Amino acid sequence: MTENEISYKIIGTAINLHKAIGPGLLESVYEKALMYDLIQTGLKTECQVPMPFIYKEVKQDIGYRLDLLVEDKVIVEIKSVENLAPVHFSQLLTYLKLSNKKLGLLINFNTKYLKNEIHRVVNNL
Repeated sequence: MTENEISYKIIGTAINLHKAIGPGLLESVYEKALMYDLIQTGLKTECQVPMPFIYKEVKQDIGYRLDLLVEDKVIVEIKSVENLAPVHFSQLLTYLKLSNKKLGLLINFNTKYLKNEIHRVVNNL
């Protein structure tokens, strides 16, 4: 399955989740619920995946974690904030570069219409 096919399923699943429970909850709630729903659709989904930082060939476990990693290909960064900031996009792009992944989804669940708060971030896709 390609990154685009995976992201299509993630987006549909996230929209259905948002329709069911709406905005206003903590990021951790959306993270766990989305992980559950993605697994139910048959997608391999991992939560809070450790992201080591490697600088000049020195691996440092600093504590970075990916919210969700789907099918070992797509990173999903979940937010529940009033407005996304440029740093949220930068964070996801950096995670993509550090992990050599090509596609990430930045999803802000704290909105009336989720489709307006789903953003694709690419790294050499």
